[in-house]
Amino acid sequence: MSRDRSVPATALLVLVWWVAVMAVVVGVGWLITHPLAGPVDGFDNPISRWFADQRSSSLNPVADAGTLLGETVVGVGVALVAAVVFSLWQRSLRPAIFLALTEAAIGGLYFVATHLDPRDRPPVRILDAGLVPDASFPSGHVATATVAYAGVVVLVLTYARAGGLWATPLLLLPVFVLLARLYQGAHHLTDVLTSVGYAAVLLVVMARLVLPDRVSSAR
Repeated sequence: MSRDRSVPATALLVLVWWVAVMAVVVGVGWLITHPLAGPVDGFDNPISRWFADQRSSSLNPVADAGTLLGETVVGVGVALVAAVVFSLWQRSLRPAIFLALTEAAIGGLYFVATHLDPRDRPPVRILDAGLVPDASFPSGHVATATVAYAGVVVLVLTYARAGGLWATPLLLLPVFVLLARLYQGAHHLTDVLTSVGYAAVLLVVMARLVLPDRVSSAR
């Protein structure tokens, strides 16, 4: 929390931003499942079929690996390790609070959006068994991966100064997860892009509200 903002004020801002982002996501979901359902499906479905046409015995395990990277237990595990490492290194709870708030924010948003905006999965054979048929929007795997791996990058760039650029290749992992979910027929393109968008916005918001502007202010 910044030096000129109290903890209650920061908490209120976090809540306001979360509600605002959730409202936008739910609104987008309503649009693509109601008034814009026809045009959006006409855009999404051919893309889903194209990915399904690319399936092969050699690519299937690669897609399984991408899905694994976006599993809740994996993403939360990565965030937990990063929270412990950065908090101990900086002798500050800010890294842990940043990741905990962002993980909670995307989890709550996903729960609300999937219940208020039910959407059928793409019209292709789904390779990830056991998925809820009408919980295509948004993608929990992609949001989880975005927060976990991009969150580590945010922490490295915040605390490692100029040397933090080495971590930026981690940003490729959410893209890998996104492609894997499309390949497996778990989500439409608009589902995964929405998840990248709201997860990225929440990361930026939480970073601005919780993390220091400069390393020196974190001590």
